[in-house]
Amino acid sequence: MLVDIRVQEETFSLDAEIARLAATGFDVGGIGAFIGLVRGDAGLAALALEHYPGMTESMIARIVAQAGTRFDLLACTVIHRVGRLPVGAPIVLVLCAAAHRGAALEATGFVIDWLKTQAPFWKREDYPDGQARWVAARESDEAAAARWDAGDPSEA
Repeated sequence: MLVDIRVQEETFSLDAEIARLAATGFDVGGIGAFIGLVRGDAGLAALALEHYPGMTESMIARIVAQAGTRFDLLACTVIHRVGRLPVGAPIVLVLCAAAHRGAALEATGFVIDWLKTQAPFWKREDYPDGQARWVAARESDEAAAARWDAGDPSEA
C-alpha cells in the first residue's frame, strides 16, 4: 500500500492529490475523499492547531495501516494542517484508494473517525474579541470511532 502522511501548515490541492493517487499504477477503481473545514460556529475567527511532531505522524500511520488491512486499500493520503486557520480553511484531507468504491468510501470514514479521536492534535478556538478556548473531545466523535469496533489503533 502506498501511504502519504503529512502534517503541515500549507494548504493542499484536492485535484493534485487525487491525480497523484490515480496515477499510482495500481488497479484503483475508486477514491474516497474527505475534506474537513474550519466551521464558523458562534462567531469563531480562527482555529489554531498544534501537534506533537513524530508522535502525531506515527499515530496516523497506525490508523492508516489498520484501514489498509481492514479495507484492502491500495493507497492512502492523509494531510492534516496545523497553525492558525481562518474560518472556511481546509484542515484535513483523507483520500483512500481501493479496487472498489465501497472499500474506498468505508476506509475514508474509518480513517477520519479514528483520526478525530486518536491523533494527538490540540485545537484552540480564537474569537474576534481576543478570547480563546481549547476544544475538548466530543462524545459524538468517540461514538463515531467506536462504531468500527476496530480496537484502539494506539495498541497496534
